Amino acid sequence: MHHNLLLILGLLFVVFLLVMLAQRIRIAYPIFLVIAGLGISFIPGVPQLHLKPDLIFLIFLPPLLYEAAWYTSWNDFWKWKRPIALLAFGLVFLTSGVIAYTSTLFIPGMTLALGFLLGGIVSPPDAVAAATVLKGMKVPKRIMTILEGESLVNDASSLIVFKFALLAVISGTFSMQEATGQFFIVSIMGIVIGLTGAHIMYAIHRFLPTTPAIDAALTLMTPYILFLAAEQFHFSGVMAVVSGGLFMSYRSHEIFKTGSTRLNMLGVWTTVIFVMNALVFILIGLELPEIIHGLGNYSIADGIKYGIIISIITIILRFLWVYPIAHIPRWLSAKVRKDPSPGWKGPLVIGWAGMRGVVSLATALSIPIMLTDTVAFPQRNLIIFITFVVIFITLVLQGLTLPFVIKLIKIEEIDTISSEEEQQAGIKLRLHTIALNVLNNKHDNNNKNDLIGIFKANLEKEINNTQMTLTSLELCVNTTEDLKVYHHTLLEIYSLQRKELFKLRKEKFFTDEEIRKAELQLDLDELKISGSNH
Repeated sequence: MHHNLLLILGLLFVVFLLVMLAQRIRIAYPIFLVIAGLGISFIPGVPQLHLKPDLIFLIFLPPLLYEAAWYTSWNDFWKWKRPIALLAFGLVFLTSGVIAYTSTLFIPGMTLALGFLLGGIVSPPDAVAAATVLKGMKVPKRIMTILEGESLVNDASSLIVFKFALLAVISGTFSMQEATGQFFIVSIMGIVIGLTGAHIMYAIHRFLPTTPAIDAALTLMTPYILFLAAEQFHFSGVMAVVSGGLFMSYRSHEIFKTGSTRLNMLGVWTTVIFVMNALVFILIGLELPEIIHGLGNYSIADGIKYGIIISIITIILRFLWVYPIAHIPRWLSAKVRKDPSPGWKGPLVIGWAGMRGVVSLATALSIPIMLTDTVAFPQRNLIIFITFVVIFITLVLQGLTLPFVIKLIKIEEIDTISSEEEQQAGIKLRLHTIALNVLNNKHDNNNKNDLIGIFKANLEKEINNTQMTLTSLELCVNTTEDLKVYHHTLLEIYSLQRKELFKLRKEKFFTDEEIRKAELQLDLDELKISGSNH
């Protein structure tokens, strides 16, 4: 046990170095993770690590789904619910069905139930991979919203397909009519349990005297509680986690009132999800030698060939689906035509951003080893190997070429939205106006309080400056270039201010606590410009 733990820690350290290298050369780190997973399998003498498949499903999938739900904007999600639903349900079912039937034609021994199992595993694209690849690139907000919303819901729909296919393989029977009816029942009841559990956690966060550490710990527990509660009643734990995550995210401003709580949670969740992503690829690297050894009658070349064919099918199907759903609804509905047309560039980016990732890999690894006490699960190693090949091809091929595609077609924002700078200024103006109204209405008698007087004078200046900023943003012809210069100047100032804080720490005149507060404010100010991972 100690040897295995030391091995995993060592591999994690190596993976972290690779991620740092990826950031240095500006390549999406999921691409390096899949390469690292492959590289680990070639290390001679690496021991094989055996984890129970159902344990992998339970440990990794609930927090991955919950985190995706947490960072999904409900308003944007609802605005683009039509294309999201068509991709997340329509494309998943289409991909699962086509892979199920075609795989039986060219993979010897592949049954229809096993085909649906494979289809359910490889059908959902990974939002983390797409967002990491697109980070720092000018991509229309509509595209990012659709990709993130699709990934959230299609994880749920594909995992439900996976569960039904797994049940069909184990039981040996499958009825499409019965499965369709069960799909809606387990999905709806999963949502009910998820929302019920989320309301309970909401009440705990809001009305009990929690601390930032307790709040962060509770948020880590929540996806597991929602998942296990739904699965206990044989409903969809996946839908419970997704619906509960969306609810908690939407009400987060009510239950997490302090900045320290929110920043603490951000740090905890960013770290946990990053480590989980890395661990899944380390696990596949440790298991790949055994998986290859267990291919049986299939050679490595056969597995790679099948994986390439499945990859081509998934990529082509996505393009065949994306363009019609982008334009046919516009032909049929005058309401849809009110939105700007996505043209051909938007669907091209969405189609090429269909990279598979960690959810598919974790799902594949969760396939049971044994069908019964004496019978091994059929084609398990082949399905896992094909899944890894599909992830490798889509991440490396599409992940590396997507930035070049975006630069080549010169895609621009198609919806009328305010710039981030303008929105931030608008929010600041509203907040400062509220503060000034409070001072005017409730603290007008505190004329002798110099501190309140100074605060009020600063607010009035800030409101005036913010109004001038908004006017400049609205009237300036060369706004984009001016903003670049403005942002560059601010970042330069923040960098010098950090150096000054370092000098203050060495002078030991100010306390470390106050210097850390100043550093935190600089971090928050810089975050407004540079953005975050989500």
